[in-house]
Amino acid sequence: MKHYIIVKFIDEYDYLKHAEEIRELFNNAMEIKDVSSIKLYTSNSDLANRYDLMIEMKLAKPALKAFDDSWIHKRWKEDYGRYMTDKVIFDCD
Repeated sequence: MKHYIIVKFIDEYDYLKHAEEIRELFNNAMEIKDVSSIKLYTSNSDLANRYDLMIEMKLAKPALKAFDDSWIHKRWKEDYGRYMTDKVIFDCD
């Protein structure tokens, strides 16, 4: 399955300065059984109604629960949650 996390950050937060550290954080999820890939995309648009960052994870369904319970997900929320104005989570086959 694919798991997408799509984020809109507050205007004052320069997410591009932190994109590499976010990538490094999420790359740790490759250690979770049945996570097969992690891709991070930054927006190429500066329009106000666009989101800033998209994380695509390919994983088996049981790995989603393991990710949600992981230190990675906890750190993501703790370190970056305060800078988000909106977040979309989307899962599909």
